[in-house]
Amino acid sequence: MLKRRKPLHPDAPLRLNNHRRPMSRREFISQGFMTGAATIMSGSVLGLFADPRAAYATLSGDISTLRDSCGIVTAGAGKIPFICFDLAGGANISGSNVLVGGMGGQEDFLSTAGYSKLGLPGDRIPSILNPVSGLSDFVNRELGLAFHSDSAMLAGISQKLGAANGFINGAVIPARSDNDTGNNPHNPMYGIHRAGADGELLTLIGSQSSVSGGNSMSPNTMIDPAARPTKIDRTSDATGLVDTGQLVGLLDQSDAVAVMESIQRISDMKLGRVNTKVTADDVLKDLVSCGYVKAADLADRYGNPGDINPALDCRIVGPNGVFSQAEFDSDGEFRKTAAIMKLVVNGYAGAGTVTMGGFDYHTGDRATGELRDLRAGRCIGACLEYAAKVGVPLMVYVFSDGSVFSNGMIDNSADGGGKGVWTGDNSSTAASYMLVYNPGGAPTLFTGGSDGNSAAQHQQIGWMRADASVETAGTPAANNVNLLVETVVLNYMALHGQQNLFGNAGFFPNHGLGNAALMDSLIAFNAIAPGGQIGPPLPNSCPVP
Repeated sequence: MLKRRKPLHPDAPLRLNNHRRPMSRREFISQGFMTGAATIMSGSVLGLFADPRAAYATLSGDISTLRDSCGIVTAGAGKIPFICFDLAGGANISGSNVLVGGMGGQEDFLSTAGYSKLGLPGDRIPSILNPVSGLSDFVNRELGLAFHSDSAMLAGISQKLGAANGFINGAVIPARSDNDTGNNPHNPMYGIHRAGADGELLTLIGSQSSVSGGNSMSPNTMIDPAARPTKIDRTSDATGLVDTGQLVGLLDQSDAVAVMESIQRISDMKLGRVNTKVTADDVLKDLVSCGYVKAADLADRYGNPGDINPALDCRIVGPNGVFSQAEFDSDGEFRKTAAIMKLVVNGYAGAGTVTMGGFDYHTGDRATGELRDLRAGRCIGACLEYAAKVGVPLMVYVFSDGSVFSNGMIDNSADGGGKGVWTGDNSSTAASYMLVYNPGGAPTLFTGGSDGNSAAQHQQIGWMRADASVETAGTPAANNVNLLVETVVLNYMALHGQQNLFGNAGFFPNHGLGNAALMDSLIAFNAIAPGGQIGPPLPNSCPVP
């Protein structure tokens, strides 16, 4: 029996005897030596994360028309918001959190030895209690996707859900990835952008200053330098995103907008007198005109910091928010998550990555990992619940570089909960999963394919062998992280009813997901935005000082 006096705090760095000292930024993150400061202060520019629909509506008709013709985006690209969680270090996902089974799906249960490797002792093994009624032991399907009922990650998600309950479904993808390295090209954000996601202020954002915006890399074939993620995890990172100049400080907001509109009209009249055959001049006139329109638009939507301050958004912080004031003030991971979800869910950015460090938690106990899984779940649940409060769909994707295994020793401490200790790294037990919130009703499992798979096989894309190792021939994604990313992007496009465009020029003509029938087998859900567009967010009704 393992005895440990006290589990490590969720923010404590992991000093592992069987690992060399961390040398790179990614190694520091995975072992919890590095994290984002995630500072949000009232009155700061992270206030730009508010709902614009409450702040703007005063642009004159002619200027509004010009704004549209200039391509100034005011509500994102109309695609489903996308947030991914990069759990750096090799977190446990399969078995003890999300159930993963054999070819028949999540409830095609593994062997006792297999579950022991996944940290589940003999008295915690999921099973069918009654074959007639279908009732199961240690299986929780409240989110559609089956979790182990003792999952710390599920407990964290559930703590944050209210309005989102009953409107979520998910899918799990058993897939190997290397342990303790950022060299896995796990991050799908560039692919999500290529599929159409964009924001009115930023295309992509991430909590790390890396090419991917997170700890893990992005596939080289998807990287677009023009869409490199902007780092958002502290106030100083966001201070230059929107600058309405000093005019708003000298005049009230409506007067400042009127002045800028007048400047645009006068400028347009003067530019209209310019008569030249030089094509470049037409381009210059267009740039000048649109520049004034953009200035008026920015002053209109962001001229009052009180209107756009996330710390004042009662849907995020406060008695009816996803975070209490105390937990928001005391935990940088919550503030970081709030910053990313505010930008993405409201359409300011097309997609975002939240990197959480310290998931290389094979520390010889179970409690350390449980506490970190619980906090990750709270952050994931907060995003889903915030989407429900804002009234828009959301796709959340959770991944980690590698995974862990247990040798069967039990941690009977209060936080260990009588589960198997995490003994070391094991890439063969890895998996990723997605959760999708839809305000119109929980997404339904894919039925439009020609693959002949059952619904359960769409909820679990691929499978594990009885010994809890990934069947590497199960799907193209099972042994190739690049193709795992392609699978995630295919699912994102399928939510818009656009999976038939996946292999087209401009998207992914050189993909490795196989023929149409094989691609159908990799899709989890029927479309929830079949026209390729979603509706606008609900107005922000929070009182603003």
